[in-house]
Amino acid sequence: MTQLLQDKNVIIYGAGGGIGRGVARTFAQEGARVFLAGRTLKTLEAVAEDVRAAGGVADVAEVDALDERAVDEHAQAVVSAAGGIDVSFNLITRGDVQGIPLVDMSGSDLTRAVTNGLLSNFYTARAAARHMAPRGSGVILTVTSGSSRGAAPGMGSTGPADAAVETFLRYLAAEVGPSGVRVVGIHTAGVVETMTRDKVVEVNEGMTDFDPAAFEQMMASMTMLKRAPRLAMVADTAAFLASDRAAGITGTIVNVTCGLIAG
Repeated sequence: MTQLLQDKNVIIYGAGGGIGRGVARTFAQEGARVFLAGRTLKTLEAVAEDVRAAGGVADVAEVDALDERAVDEHAQAVVSAAGGIDVSFNLITRGDVQGIPLVDMSGSDLTRAVTNGLLSNFYTARAAARHMAPRGSGVILTVTSGSSRGAAPGMGSTGPADAAVETFLRYLAAEVGPSGVRVVGIHTAGVVETMTRDKVVEVNEGMTDFDPAAFEQMMASMTMLKRAPRLAMVADTAAFLASDRAAGITGTIVNVTCGLIAG
């Protein structure tokens, strides 16, 4: 049986994070050579070891997705080593701030995630598209939470950051589509395996008593499917979207929230 991503070269930015780990393993299982990029080599090497232990192929590089030059140089290095870039997936942490009313937030708290999310997606997508377009194919992926579509209190900078990234991706899709490059987003939120106490407190300092099990139950009660999104759901969806089987999908966002967000 042919693997979804057989012989594909995939760059995953933020590969050391919770979703990044799951995506890296799934993409490698589907036949991709994964290039794991991020700011912490030790974390990336741990992911690479998991991939290799399962028979996959993984390369590691220390890359700050907010460093324009570093992103461009890394993309060129991947092309030189592998012959091209088939998929670019941005999963970096933006520095979102939640749990503070907007009227009490500072300007830097509001704009940090907006700026980091927009610039990192711009740098990584641009670097990939410049190599993909001449070859006539490629897929650019990213993840947002869907907060741009709602108005829930306490979400802080997440909604504005999502909106900025999603708008950029739609415009990018329109420009690179004629060259055969697809641009697709994924909505997901509250992915069970990634909701550790440390990660939650990093975004919302007021949730020091965070209980992962209780959170999962709460999330499940709020979704249409009555279950919380899990890492395998996101990774499997991403693998499909990155594959040629999703050749007709671009300029849109696929909802992997188990119905937390409608539409």
